[in-house]
Amino acid sequence: MFSGPWELVVILLVVLLLFGKKLPTAAKSLGQSFVAFKKGIKDGAEDELPENSGETNA
Repeated sequence: MFSGPWELVVILLVVLLLFGKKLPTAAKSLGQSFVAFKKGIKDGAEDELPENSGETNA
């Protein structure tokens, strides 16, 4: 796809120039989404705990 690492560097610089002002907002939004996802996973795991976890089936 790329013939050298310099092409990748140039592309990353162009992207940074085009979207540089929007990156902090996007990173903040991504972080908040990640925290909400982790909270949802934790809450979902607590809901799925079996009620009779102390009993064993013989």
